[in-house]
Amino acid sequence: MGWSLKPGDVVVRRDLHGQYGGRQYGGIGPSRTTPNVLLFTNPEKGHRHGYYDGWGDDGCFHYCGEGQVGDQRMVQGNLAILNHRVNGRALRLFRAVPGNRVQYVGEFELDETQQYYLTDAPETGNGPVRSVIMFRLRPRGEVRHEGAHIPKTPGAEPSITAIEPEEQRTERTLVDPAREPYEAERRESFLLRTYIDYIVSLGHKVTRHQISPAGEAKPLYTDLYDQTTDELIEAKGTVTREGVRMAIGQILDYSRYLKPKRVAVLLPIEPRRDLVALCQTLAIDIIWPDQEVWVRLSEREADDPKKGQQPWAGPLSFQ
Repeated sequence: MGWSLKPGDVVVRRDLHGQYGGRQYGGIGPSRTTPNVLLFTNPEKGHRHGYYDGWGDDGCFHYCGEGQVGDQRMVQGNLAILNHRVNGRALRLFRAVPGNRVQYVGEFELDETQQYYLTDAPETGNGPVRSVIMFRLRPRGEVRHEGAHIPKTPGAEPSITAIEPEEQRTERTLVDPAREPYEAERRESFLLRTYIDYIVSLGHKVTRHQISPAGEAKPLYTDLYDQTTDELIEAKGTVTREGVRMAIGQILDYSRYLKPKRVAVLLPIEPRRDLVALCQTLAIDIIWPDQEVWVRLSEREADDPKKGQQPWAGPLSFQ
């Protein structure tokens, strides 16, 4: 049976499957009766299940693979998309329209330069963040260039952009925009703002960076970069082991691109000694407020924390 639909045609999904096969539910429907893989996108509903489809600046439609829980794997429907050429199947994309109907967008094929990439998204129902597969679908012939656009198209080369410290963009909000910030995040924001005010009052110039790794859909955001001292600083609103280890991981990640002379983690109180030793092993300074001074602990001040004290005006309160 040949393909008779044209881009823009609207059909009832049940009738579509009756004619061309494929599963009547879900986003990916490999057909056993016709040489097609039917793909369905519904951005409004899909966002609730961790699916973020849309057009990219590269002219491709970026389509999220199937799997609502846990890291997505290259199996079942995802594998059908990956192997569509080998199996002689066309990729047919549809978008949801009112009335339980779908509109035919057009025929696609996997981009030969980069067939897919991995990114992060929350599980269905705003569950934990997991890894998802994003297929790059390149149009074949006429298609309807309508619908959602992805926020950022992955680039072939990494890029670094300086942004204002006041901008509230973070990696957490990009992955899950609907999530309310945790109390530790609010503490982190206040701590960071207070420290920025302090070093700016000393005449330091500060900024932060948006880092876009090659092939990544979501950029990275540093907390603070002290241009005057060439120092990268990552803040955390808690001194738990998990918080400190996360800060260390972020510092190591960002440093690959920025290559600062000095790095530090900014914390609300002094961490326990084992975490201090961990930071010292990696030559990461620790900064925290103590009454009316900022204390900086590094390998140079490890034996005498008072050497790292910096005068600071005003009490710091998280109440």
